[in-house]
Amino acid sequence: MSDAAAPLRLLHLNSLLTGGGTDDQCAKLALGLHRLGHHVAVAGPDGREFSQIIRKLGVPFHATPPEGPLKLKFILGAAKLIRRERVQIVHGHHGRDLWPTIISARLSGTRPKIVLTRHLAKSPSSWFSRRFLLGQCHALIAVSEFVAKVLREGVHEPDSPEPERRARPPLLGDHARIHVIHGGIDTGRFRPFAGEEIEAQRREWGLSPEDYAFAVVGGYPLPRGKGQREFLRAAARIHAQIPQARFLIIGRGAMADVLQSDIERFGLTGQAWLTPYVNDMPRAMNAIDCLVHPQIGTEALGLVVCEAFACGKPVIASALDGIPEAFAAGGCGELVPPENVPALAAAMLERVRLPLPNGAERMRLHRRVAEQVSLEKLARRMEMLYRQMLEGKPKAALG
Repeated sequence: MSDAAAPLRLLHLNSLLTGGGTDDQCAKLALGLHRLGHHVAVAGPDGREFSQIIRKLGVPFHATPPEGPLKLKFILGAAKLIRRERVQIVHGHHGRDLWPTIISARLSGTRPKIVLTRHLAKSPSSWFSRRFLLGQCHALIAVSEFVAKVLREGVHEPDSPEPERRARPPLLGDHARIHVIHGGIDTGRFRPFAGEEIEAQRREWGLSPEDYAFAVVGGYPLPRGKGQREFLRAAARIHAQIPQARFLIIGRGAMADVLQSDIERFGLTGQAWLTPYVNDMPRAMNAIDCLVHPQIGTEALGLVVCEAFACGKPVIASALDGIPEAFAAGGCGELVPPENVPALAAAMLERVRLPLPNGAERMRLHRRVAEQVSLEKLARRMEMLYRQMLEGKPKAALG
């Protein structure tokens, strides 16, 4: 085997692993690279939700010590691991891990290449990071063209009702180090299927065969969630016109009481409800009829949209930040202006009156998504960047 084709020695640093999109993408990228035959491991705290998931995926996992003051124990432990495992590429994901990744790589003494991923649709919060971060890493991955725009140019919406959208300043430094690589989904798991398993899921949710199930999938943190309240307001506008429609909120979060109160206040009792937390998301996606993704804050990409498409389901989503890029992978459904409840209600009303996709249509949608955002596509794009960095000539456009 030539040096160019030799397996790479890769380490992904993650000090959280408690759940959420960043941890999910960290695990999925590591899995994709593992399947390509690279020596890839994830290092982070043990006993967390995603430390267990990563182990179950068969990806090597290294437990890091407690962070300690200034995260020194975490940094020193990571530096020792980089040196011992002769890591060529060290890759950090969370905002809180950007500088620990850089420092641990420097302290290792082995000079690995440093890669960071920005999974959020906003720039780092500190002036210091915006000024110096690009100069201290070899590549900064943006998970969408929109995130790259934030990092390169900045995005300012001073009149936005969302404080985090009002000012997203750019990074200073060499913007050629910013590369766009879209995230990926496991299209082996997220695929169309039917039968008793799906019928059983619908029964567990209290759905009858003739019900049309709209669903929002995702967490609902305080103070505003991720569009669940707007979803319920839209449902309140149309439920009398489509008595067979049901409105499910699939996820978990601190807004459960608020959402339950909205359901009662809008007269949606028996037509809208919060489901128990779902572990088997491919099964859940196949059991709904249309995903609604009415995001209101910021959204780097919105891979839940691609997961629904991969299961052959239409999507109604906010035309917000990076979501149109995810929507373009399937294109089945409609984009609506964010926080526009009348437009959301109209799109839902139109969708419920259309025939459901048949089996062949669902498989065509799955194949279209798999060609663009599968784990293999993600891993191969990242592998290409890694190898170009080791050769000293990364290219700027890899998305």
